[in-house]
Amino acid sequence: MQPNLFTTMRSLKLIEGCKVYALNNNPPPPPPPPTRVREKLLQHLQDHLRVSSTRSITHRNAAVSLDSLLPHGLPVSDLLEPQIDPSLKLVDSIEKLAEVHRRIESSSHSVKSEAFLEQSVIFRGFSDPKLFRRSLRSARQHAVDAHTKVVLSSWLRYERREDELIGTTPMDCSGRNLECPKATLVSGYDPESVYDRCLCSRSETNAPECSTSEVEEDYDVSFCIGDEEVRCVRRKFASLSRPFEAMLYGGFRETRCNVINFTGNGISVEGMRAAEVFSRVGRVEIFPPEVVLELLKLANRFCCDELKAACDSHLARLVDSLDDALLLVEYGLEEAAYLLVAACLQVFLRELPHSMRNPNVVKIFCSVEGRERLGLVGHGSFVLYLFLSQIAMEEDMKSNTTVMVLERVVESAVEDWQKQLACHQLGAVMLERKEYKDAERWFSSAVEAGHVYSLVGVARCKFKRGHRYSAYKIMNSLISDCSATTGWMHQERSLYCSGKEKLVDLEIATGLDPTLTFPYKFRAVSLAEESQFGAAVAELNKIMGFKVSPDCLEMRAWISIAMEDYEGALKDIRAVLTLEPNFLMFNKKIHGDHMVELLRPLVQQWNQADCWMQLYDRWSSVDDIGSLAVVHHMLANDPGKSLLRFRQSLLLLRLNCQKAAMRSLRLARNHSKSEHERLVYEGWILYDTGHREEALAKAEESISIQRSFEAYFLKAYALADSTLDPESSKYVIQLLEEALRCPSDGLRKGQALNNLGSVYVDCDKLDLAADCYTNALNIKHTRAHQGLARVYHMKNQTKAAYDEMTKLIEKARNNASAFEKRSEYCEREMAQSDLGMATLLDPLRTYPYRYRAAVLMDDHKETEAIEELSKALAFKPDLQLLHLRAAFYDSMGVSADAIRDCEAALSLDPDHKDTIDLYNKAREQQP
Repeated sequence: MQPNLFTTMRSLKLIEGCKVYALNNNPPPPPPPPTRVREKLLQHLQDHLRVSSTRSITHRNAAVSLDSLLPHGLPVSDLLEPQIDPSLKLVDSIEKLAEVHRRIESSSHSVKSEAFLEQSVIFRGFSDPKLFRRSLRSARQHAVDAHTKVVLSSWLRYERREDELIGTTPMDCSGRNLECPKATLVSGYDPESVYDRCLCSRSETNAPECSTSEVEEDYDVSFCIGDEEVRCVRRKFASLSRPFEAMLYGGFRETRCNVINFTGNGISVEGMRAAEVFSRVGRVEIFPPEVVLELLKLANRFCCDELKAACDSHLARLVDSLDDALLLVEYGLEEAAYLLVAACLQVFLRELPHSMRNPNVVKIFCSVEGRERLGLVGHGSFVLYLFLSQIAMEEDMKSNTTVMVLERVVESAVEDWQKQLACHQLGAVMLERKEYKDAERWFSSAVEAGHVYSLVGVARCKFKRGHRYSAYKIMNSLISDCSATTGWMHQERSLYCSGKEKLVDLEIATGLDPTLTFPYKFRAVSLAEESQFGAAVAELNKIMGFKVSPDCLEMRAWISIAMEDYEGALKDIRAVLTLEPNFLMFNKKIHGDHMVELLRPLVQQWNQADCWMQLYDRWSSVDDIGSLAVVHHMLANDPGKSLLRFRQSLLLLRLNCQKAAMRSLRLARNHSKSEHERLVYEGWILYDTGHREEALAKAEESISIQRSFEAYFLKAYALADSTLDPESSKYVIQLLEEALRCPSDGLRKGQALNNLGSVYVDCDKLDLAADCYTNALNIKHTRAHQGLARVYHMKNQTKAAYDEMTKLIEKARNNASAFEKRSEYCEREMAQSDLGMATLLDPLRTYPYRYRAAVLMDDHKETEAIEELSKALAFKPDLQLLHLRAAFYDSMGVSADAIRDCEAALSLDPDHKDTIDLYNKAREQQP
């Protein structure tokens, strides 16, 4: 035993909604590369580059060569492949959501947490991470045993990536039982207490002192260890366990002895004296850790349940660092000390991902022996290895550690959904490692367990092994057998077709699921191969208008270089590096930063003042990708500027890139120069991960140190994220007015004015609202046109409202929402046209589908109305869409389908009152 072991802003979304690939270079065996097309495109590029080998650029002249910009050639359409999603992917997600909701509602306390865990796994495959985190919190809330509480609390903490926050330690407490490292070690079902303040946040009272001196007792037996004796009270020592009771009172030889030889039983004199004291006072915290470990061993050997529980609990409370955990976990596993092992696991898990770089931790978690040992102590659960697998796959999908962790996931899977996920993930990893035979085996196991999407993996593996026709037959058979096909089915089958058949499958895939990126990328590269670069960029722009991803940005940059649009290429590469700072471009051969250095001399140079002007222009024209690129440029000159990092997070949130946004927020917090600024960024991190009350506390603490725009803004936002009564609205107005009195730039003040106008509208103070929106427009906050249009509409000035939205459409680069909003201020035919444009620009916006379905329902076209909603629900399960379809079904007397849609909707929002009312009504009508 070591002697020193234990000596030690984002823009707001108030009402108006203003809060703000690498190509596979390993060709499959069957199709040879179309070198003629490649040579044609290379020749085209060489011709262009020869003409402009020297470009006159402001501040600098530069020569460029094809070899430096495209050293690894150009993408080839026939070599493109979509990545297989390692998450559970469902043919009918609505039915599955409804099924899981029924299971949650009907399950007992002991299995409710597991039901929420299944729900979180389903949500993992959705685009909104908040749904996943909410289900994970519910799983933790309903957890019964300490092990599950430890794993889920650590998982919730990991989702915030607090390991990246400078100045924090793994065992820091958030202040609530939900994630408190001490509260998690208490077993028992108490779902209502998880959001209470934990003991860590309260002032601790000193425990009463306990004397270990020998008081007047009737010592009538002694245990002899070596040459020393330990006097005990026979009656009290016998009460430690049945074996001791049998020894001292059961008629054995020791019953008649006053001195019992206890040498050779593996306990020292100090340990035996401690056992004697415990028999009298019932406490172990008065002894040093090494003695408590001896007591734990004694308790195990002689079945002293109370003594073991006391030792286990005390040692668990002492584990506070990775070194402690590594030292004590072996004792815990050897002596089957449940809480001690749980405490050690908690340290390992809260240190992730760094702890997985320790070979001793890897051995405990990843080896077959390690899982068996953990299982014997009640810690070898599916939820543990599921958590570990997520982290391992994020760190390095191809590593041996990832494979070992996933093998443990497979071994611990019991339920069908667990087997589906475990086998599918292992198949995806093996495919990435190019171990196609093993990958096919695991994908096939997932299919046998009921995961239809894994057939995509089986087909891909056969294709990689040279069996293209077999792959085609698998997908063709799946499409033929499905009553309702999905976009990913046609997308996968297209890989095994050619010519028009391939293009038809890709068009069908886009029609069924416009969020799939591969069809756009394939069509873009095909157009580029025919030197139709403008059309290729336009094809990629279609999806990047509503879904920004690194692979599409990379491909557009690739094509922009071919067009000699170096500014466009540099803009997209900077945006890629904002999303993924270590992104490797062009067949994973060149780091993005290197491409930035190659392209910088070919574009106009900006100083920091120029950058601010460019940022204002792009922000006001709602060019979020362009704004991201400018901020990335500015951060290259001033990487420690927390204000820029915060701006970056706002833009990323507007683009629905929440993971990257959270990373930018963490960097803003780490680079903050003052305490009050750091508290604001911590508040936003807490708010974005579902901790509203804690976020409010951070804002208030920041204001108490120094009044600032961002602190008041955060507080107003957090308070307004609920239904506001008149008094609350008045307080939010006061907070926003205070924010506007504090120094800030026009970008943020425009946002505050816009949100203040929204609150005024809700309070029916239309003139004040109009003033706010007008002032926001004066400082180029373009989105304020929408608020001003709302004011005109409420004043019955419909034509003015329509014209105001037209101005926004003309100014905004991303204007799908403007078309949608303008539809409210015109006649039905014009509204239909605007909503059609909104869907074309952003098919993820649900209002157009609901409007068209309502019109069809009014025209007594029930089937067509249902189809309109179902079309969107096929690729985006949405609360409002589900509620409306359920209402339609209910009006048609189809109670079963209405109930199913209500159950699916309640999975997305368990507290949605209108859906709850409709659900109860439909169940009453069901025969």
